[in-house]
Amino acid sequence: MIYLVLGILYESFVHPLTILSGLPFAGFGALLTLLVFKQELSVYSYVGLIMLIGVVKKNAIMMIDFALEAERKEGKAPLEAILEACAIRFRPIMMTTMCALFGTLPIALGLGAGAESRRPLGLAVVGGLAFSQFITLYVTPVFYTYMDGLQRRFKRLFGMVSRPSETPLIANPKTKGGVTW
Repeated sequence: MIYLVLGILYESFVHPLTILSGLPFAGFGALLTLLVFKQELSVYSYVGLIMLIGVVKKNAIMMIDFALEAERKEGKAPLEAILEACAIRFRPIMMTTMCALFGTLPIALGLGAGAESRRPLGLAVVGGLAFSQFITLYVTPVFYTYMDGLQRRFKRLFGMVSRPSETPLIANPKTKGGVTW
């Protein structure tokens, strides 16, 4: 469902995959943390995984959206656009991650009455964010550039992009028999 919504938003089949590329790392980090702390998958840990997916996806959206904007409006190459997006959006991404991480840290520590039931939620979020944040900052730009190259190859292969030499001429009715592109 998330893929469909992102596909409609970006009008692309490729960019949602780029955004979702960090989710397996987040899930792995969450499950590894639960395993290390000998916690079982429960309803609370599933809620933590859903929260984790939301934060990781939002971070990737911030990065990809900025890169696409730089490509479209400033005419930058995909690699240049994603590197600029990583540099400029690093602080907001880290702020979002740290807020979520430190917000769920007390739950992960399991302090207070009834904390043993909520602890898997905090562990899933804290472990998943800590693990995925470091990897996602490297994986998402790489995935973005590879998927952009793949998308360009498919467009050329199936003739979806017209080359400038093949652009048809259109008669301009405002000029006297003049031809414009």
